[in-house]
Amino acid sequence: MLDLMPSLREWQPAVTGQRCAVATVVGAGGSVPRPLGTSMLVSEAGEVLGSLSGGCVEGAVVEAALQAMHDGGTRREFFGYSAEDAFAVGLTCGGELEIHIEPLGSAPQGLRLEKLRALAGPGSASALALIRRVDANGGGAVVIPDPASFRVDSSAELAALMGLASIGAPAGRRLVRAAAAQLEPLLRGGRTGLVRLAPPEGCVSGATVPQSHATNSATGPEPGPEPINLLVESRLPPARLLIFGANDFSAALLPAAQLLGYHVTLCDARPAFASQSRFAGADQVVTAWPHRYLAGEAAAGRIDARTVACVLTHDPKFDIPLLQTALGLDLAYVGAMGSRRSHRQRVDSLLAAGVTAEDLSRLHSPIGLDLGAVTPAEVAVSITAELVASRSRTAGASVQASSLKDGTGPIHTVTTQNISTPQHQETPWT
Repeated sequence: MLDLMPSLREWQPAVTGQRCAVATVVGAGGSVPRPLGTSMLVSEAGEVLGSLSGGCVEGAVVEAALQAMHDGGTRREFFGYSAEDAFAVGLTCGGELEIHIEPLGSAPQGLRLEKLRALAGPGSASALALIRRVDANGGGAVVIPDPASFRVDSSAELAALMGLASIGAPAGRRLVRAAAAQLEPLLRGGRTGLVRLAPPEGCVSGATVPQSHATNSATGPEPGPEPINLLVESRLPPARLLIFGANDFSAALLPAAQLLGYHVTLCDARPAFASQSRFAGADQVVTAWPHRYLAGEAAAGRIDARTVACVLTHDPKFDIPLLQTALGLDLAYVGAMGSRRSHRQRVDSLLAAGVTAEDLSRLHSPIGLDLGAVTPAEVAVSITAELVASRSRTAGASVQASSLKDGTGPIHTVTTQNISTPQHQETPWT
């Protein structure tokens, strides 16, 4: 949902105040085109903003959203692949999706279009999080302006969203503790996830709302009481990518890194190089000795565990003190350009400077994936490809840098499956 918000300022149904419904992927199994949390808005006139599957199921979802606006209640639709029924709506990729559909403003605490448009203002790249209830027994959402410091146990809004009459009751305290253990890491990490909580006895349930299930669903929802399902979407300010060295390779990497959403800083100690117009597109250009600049940024608290450092200077007098500083920090990625011969010399120098073998193991050198890259543009693709692979590994996915045509199994690895059918019930209640 957060990805759609910047477009709401220009989307005509939002501008003219039409009724809308939001359809969101809340469960995924096998190979699916879009991940958990992907949303699509549907207006009362059938206009669409966003996409859930690249075209496989959108038509059926639009129809379900229109019906939900007519009924005034939330719905869940299940889509899979049916080789037997050529006319069934499903995913040709063979995956399975569970879609939650909710008319905006239908629940007492629900999202409203005018509020979403207000949040999609000029500061739409700032920190923000949404926690939405997406099970059959509740609805609504809580907007969190500062997810990094949010405390579950101090939010009356979240307690009400979970159906708690009082946080102080024993059952309420247990639910809040369980919610905090799962919600807060997602919020502070800027991640999306579905949190499932066992409803405690005495919990005030939300209003029962209609459900609908697509005809190609093999089975319905699991029997018995449904857990409280909270969909978390958290957005932190853009992660920083620090490029050290002003040259042809950094000029190519700069826009490529910005496409991945990084806030890019170019740093070089030589004013004549850093001031070139081709680096004007950087979010920040700094003329300073690289290791001193990095140490100063760390001391000022402007470096965190999402920060990436790409050392492209290829000059030992800059590289060695810079890498020594970088490998002493908790950074997401540290890469250095150079040949294998340069790398061996670099390692010897770093070991002599006191860098441990464990810290050296975090160094991506030579930088980038082995794509046969030669030109600066190709090297930029190689580096950004390694950044994507590194981020995916950090998120828990098993990633190997190989051609998709040589692999087997699903293209997209789903780390948490939440399809509400017995054969896919892999996430236990808390």
